[in-house]
Amino acid sequence: MDLTYPIEAETFRTEIRAWLEDNLPAGWFDEGFEMTPEQKKTFNENWPAKLFGGGWICASWPKEYGGKGLSTMENVVLAEEFARAKAPLRADFFGDTLVGPTILQHGTEEQKKYFLPKIMKGEMSWCQGFSEPDSGSDLASLKTSAVLDGDEWVINGQKVWTTQAQFADYCFLLARTDPDAPKHKGISYLLVPMNQDGIEVRGIVQPDGTAEFNEVFFTDARCPKDNVVGGLNDGWKVANSTLSHERGMSATTGYRRFAQEYDLMVAEATRNGRINDPIIRQGLARYYTKIQILRINGLRSLTQTLNGTKDMGVIALGLTNKMFWSEMHRDALELALDIFSTASMLVDVGPESGAWPAVMRAKGRDSYKPSPMVSSFFFSRSETIWGGTAEIQRNIVGEKFLGLPREPKPPSGS
Repeated sequence: MDLTYPIEAETFRTEIRAWLEDNLPAGWFDEGFEMTPEQKKTFNENWPAKLFGGGWICASWPKEYGGKGLSTMENVVLAEEFARAKAPLRADFFGDTLVGPTILQHGTEEQKKYFLPKIMKGEMSWCQGFSEPDSGSDLASLKTSAVLDGDEWVINGQKVWTTQAQFADYCFLLARTDPDAPKHKGISYLLVPMNQDGIEVRGIVQPDGTAEFNEVFFTDARCPKDNVVGGLNDGWKVANSTLSHERGMSATTGYRRFAQEYDLMVAEATRNGRINDPIIRQGLARYYTKIQILRINGLRSLTQTLNGTKDMGVIALGLTNKMFWSEMHRDALELALDIFSTASMLVDVGPESGAWPAVMRAKGRDSYKPSPMVSSFFFSRSETIWGGTAEIQRNIVGEKFLGLPREPKPPSGS
């Protein structure tokens, strides 16, 4: 593992810092800086255009598709500096982090020219249509169908746990296009417009009052024939590319949100005296230690990527990292509830670290933001599920990397 960055990367870091200082609101870096609701609204409306003007959205994409063509190291430094400044670095998470890179890897030239500029400019919002009521971890058993009718696919079925569906312009959707093929075959990856008759979005209200997850019902919905990504009936391979982007994000920056959260927890425990409880202190020490392990593992992943290492150990490290941080965070938020006690139920109390509130703030939809502590606690429960459940990840690691026997299948009809 290499802990040093080349001089070119540090020069690029200086450039990014200067741009952030010139473009973020005055006082952004001052301790205790806060914006009024009106200032937040103005910032959220104007920031994507500033990012696009600076060339920072999807900056690792090739120049011919609007990116800067950054190297892996440059892209890491870019992410680190935006994380250090606590400045948003994307227009739409699902667009520029998941489906955008997938279109770059598997899409046609026509798809790249149409979708990628809109993703980069923040003009097109996306949601992910993978899971179904009876096809969660066993995603290949999905039943949503797409049947070709002239120049359009006709789609029928249901998706569930679809984050941001109520705001999305498009859905990247897995549908069965060959019902006679084996279950991992005959699936296609479609780009489906959401604003049409035949698509109904129903929010799933959570215990904290939010409805970030949704059920989505498709009844003779349509999308163009040419909106298949990666070729007909080859959607399983394409979907795994998307999941690899979701699981492999922020190798050297992901730990920062947990470190910020840790500092808030220590400050509150010190203020209310719970820092004197040995169980609380032990929990905080355990969380700090795991944050450092996560940071070091991120550097290990970066070193392997830069060295071009592609052995099975690299894949296993990515899978175990996802299990590690998601379960670490779930346990830490239970500790945070103990520290904040009944105050955790109050509005605007506690660490505001959940990914969903960040999405809502970026879109100016504060009405969907509950108490930061409650929101973060409930969101941490989902982190062991999205991007591949911890249980399935353990099966993959055990069977493919440790050589353990396959998990027995349940009896037929059980």
